[in-house]
Parts: sequence; C-alpha cells; structure tokens
Amino acid sequence: MIITRTPFRVSFAGGGSDLPAFYEKHGGCVLSTAVDKYMYISIHPSFRKEETILKYSKTETVHDLSEIEHRYFRSILQKQKVQGVEITSTADIPAGTGLGSSSAFTVGLLHSLYSYKGRFVSCEQLAEEACRVEIRDLEQPIGKQDQYAAAYGGLNFYTFNRDGSVFVEPLLMPSGTRESLERRLMLFYTAQIHSASKILEEQGRNLAASEEKEKAQMEMCALARDLRNYLQEGKTDELGAILDQSWKRKRTLAGGISNPVIDEYYDTAIRAGAYGGKLLGAGGGGFLLFYVPEKAQEHVREKLGLPEIPLGFDSQGSSIIFVGVKPHTIRKRED
Repeated sequence: MIITRTPFRVSFAGGGSDLPAFYEKHGGCVLSTAVDKYMYISIHPSFRKEETILKYSKTETVHDLSEIEHRYFRSILQKQKVQGVEITSTADIPAGTGLGSSSAFTVGLLHSLYSYKGRFVSCEQLAEEACRVEIRDLEQPIGKQDQYAAAYGGLNFYTFNRDGSVFVEPLLMPSGTRESLERRLMLFYTAQIHSASKILEEQGRNLAASEEKEKAQMEMCALARDLRNYLQEGKTDELGAILDQSWKRKRTLAGGISNPVIDEYYDTAIRAGAYGGKLLGAGGGGFLLFYVPEKAQEHVREKLGLPEIPLGFDSQGSSIIFVGVKPHTIRKRED
C-alpha cells in the first residue's frame, strides 16, 4: 500500500489572475499558502486482479476503466493505464468549500499512481500534469494556482506567464513572521457549499469582455505584489488591509461571489475587530478567512458564532507518508 498526503491551500491575494483569459493577456500573480488540511489517497493491488475498486463518497467496482463514473478517476486512470487496484480517497475538509480540494485530489492521485509504478515525479511535473487534466482534459474553467499550491506546499508567490509557464517563488521572511501570521489568521465555516466552476466560468467571460473588471483584476495583482513585499519585511498587519481591498474588488468580478448572508458575516467580523478578510476560493460559500489581532479574536469568535477551524501552514506539499512492504518480499528469518 502507498498513501499520499496533499495539502489544501489558502489564497491571500491575486486570485483570478491565474485564469487563462487574464494571464495570457497580462500575466498574473497569486500569493498563497498551503495549509495543514489534507487530501489522503491510498492505493494497493486489488484482491481480484480483474477489478478496479474506487472508494470516495461512494464505492465503485469496475472491470473496465471506461465504466468509472467519477470523471477525475476515469480520466487519470485511463491516461496512466493503471487498473486492478483499490484506491481510497479521504479528506479533512469537504469539497466545494474554497480550499482547492479538486486540485489536491488530482495532484494526490497522480502522485499515488506514479509512486505505485515506481516512478519519481517532481513538484513541477505534478502541478503541470494536474493542470492539463483539469483544464484541458476535463475542461474545467479554473486557473492554475491550486495545483501548484498542492504540489509545492509552502507560502509562495506564483507568477503566471503569458506563455502558460509558472514561476514559484518561496517567500523569505524575518524570523517569527510565519508564526505571527498563523496566530492571527482565523478560519470560519459558513456551511454554504458553492459551485466554483459556474462562478469561474462567468468570471473568465467577464475578464475577457469588460475593461472595468479587467482593471479590477490588475489591481488585485498589484495588491499581491505589495503583500509579498510587506511580508518579506515582516509587516504582517498589512495582510488585513490587503485582504479587505482584494475582497471588495473580487466581489465585482462575477455574480454569486458573495450574497447577503456572507456580507453580514464579513461586516460583523470587521466590526468585532478583524482587520480584513475574504471568502476563500471562487466565492459563493465555504470558508471565511480573517486576519485578526490576538486581542480581538475572542470577540470575533463570539460575534460570528460560526464553527472555527484551526489553521496552520504546510511546508511539504504533496508527499508520500506510507509505503507498505508487499508480503511476498518478507522472508522468514533463518536461525
């Protein structure tokens, strides 16, 4: 058996500029961090070699890969030409909540399959192949940031070049800056599930057709660059203001990004002492992230009354956490 662990991500600034409709024209950039919430994929040979068994929110048993209902499983297993295995996926956080779960699944599954075949793959290869699967093969109207965050891990500044290439720049910060960020970030679950694809599809169309929305996205990129500079100088409190400015611009990019309930939660947190925040992912529901000084955190927690999820950073990216020894390789000890 092989088990991989792949992190989800929290995007701070620049989200949306990783969509082809924007970066192919202007280039894009995102500052985000992988977090200590994970997708786990386990794989081992099926007891019956003719069966492929997949366990996620349901269980599928097929004799031909073309019979698989789960689009991601079917596409990736057919491309990798792997069958006769049992694969199980579990996650710390439900899908559709804005933490990049679909890309974490794609990266984790690719990593598991390559490892099962005895092949080493780099973070860059995992990220790029995951992008091809989701964007080209499955025609998802999404960007590239989630796949790179899942593969690389860490707190990084991503540059999306016009030719489709991606540069990954880890942030070099003064001692204690990372810990300060972790202490002042609060994550709350709104219990609203969203359809990222529909929102991102509309956002991509709007960026291509509206100069005003294109300008707002360019301003969000500039904020991501500003945040990179601030964090490298150890100025963590600037994150609150940049989250707030970015969120106000993001809300204008497509319908459904926010709603009256989300707006009320956001305003309540700001009145209670949060410096700024945002709804994670494409919008519409999921998790609200806030930057809150320690002295105001209990007040924010009390006023919101939402389930809070402890949040820490991940620095490893997609990793192999278990490799079992096949029984036939175990030899009886001779005395």
